[in-house]
Amino acid sequence: MLASPRRDALLRVCDARTGEIVQGAVHSSAAGQGGHWGAYPLTVAHRIAANFSAPLVGADMAFVSDLPIAAGISSSSALVVATYLVLAASNDLERREEFRRAITGRDELAEYLGAVENGLTYHGLVGERGVGTFGGSEDHTAILCGQPGAVVQYSFCPVRHERTIPLPPDYAFVIASSGVMAEKTGAALDSYNRLAMLARAALERWRRATGRGDASLGDAVRFTGGRADPIVAAIRSASATSDGFDAGTLEERVRQFAMESEHLIPAAGDALLHGALDMLAAAVDESMRNAVAMLHNQIDETVFLVHRARELGAAAASAFGAGFGGSVWALVRRSDGDRLVEQLMSEYRRRFPRHTSAEAFVTAAAPAAQRLDLQ
Repeated sequence: MLASPRRDALLRVCDARTGEIVQGAVHSSAAGQGGHWGAYPLTVAHRIAANFSAPLVGADMAFVSDLPIAAGISSSSALVVATYLVLAASNDLERREEFRRAITGRDELAEYLGAVENGLTYHGLVGERGVGTFGGSEDHTAILCGQPGAVVQYSFCPVRHERTIPLPPDYAFVIASSGVMAEKTGAALDSYNRLAMLARAALERWRRATGRGDASLGDAVRFTGGRADPIVAAIRSASATSDGFDAGTLEERVRQFAMESEHLIPAAGDALLHGALDMLAAAVDESMRNAVAMLHNQIDETVFLVHRARELGAAAASAFGAGFGGSVWALVRRSDGDRLVEQLMSEYRRRFPRHTSAEAFVTAAAPAAQRLDLQ
């Protein structure tokens, strides 16, 4: 991303690869077209204008990306973060009283930018609308708080750093895009948002049954000591509601959530910390099985990529992101990365020849977003 502040409030963003330009004012009325990449920078412009007092200036921005499009690898959140960083620098937002009252560090900034994307209010910085997705701040946290050569483990609601775990120096990630678009529009958007709505509905029934005021499903699970059964029992005893979900569907979501957040993620972190890659593989394999059987957000293509990557020698592999298409990751020895990419994608294209945009690449664990000043 290359950017320069303007003297007026216009935000102009150019996709340097295609030459397409999106523009709008840094104003509370700014809005982007749904289903188009321009919705993301213009949503940021709208939210910043709503949260921070005038005068505000815009910027001329250009970006280029070699990431596969709509592949579930957080390129939209990267555009949100990048636009914010440009407008924040152009307007000295982080020196403003409104900012300092609500945000004290990068962890909280990541949580705020998640709220920018989903439209929620954050610590008095009022939300009105986002981009239409009900996601959290996991992507934004990774982008702002990642560390090179390491995995960072966070909990959420609120964002809390738990630990940083170095990767074995001779390992890297293969990212394989299935070529099945994970676009958050239309029916795909409904499927994506449904998983968040299930968690909210389960929490609301838990609150009603117990009289507790837990702010998130994670808080409820931690209160029960990581056990799903008390929450499931409360859901079953709660009076009928208009949320449209049956108790069995909510039970499945709660059990997957509790297992993932309170057991599998800590187990995977412990295994990686101690170099026990067989234990890491076991935790990740179970996580993937639960995504298939309980989240129901996987497709034949992502399941194939995960299983075949493991058979080809990956230490661990899983789909990631919202699902319903998208990509998988595999942890591999650096010396095996190119071979695994070539063989995996060759077999994948034979199995799924219609997905001509499928691709894979090798990457290290990258540093966080950073600013370079050009003179």
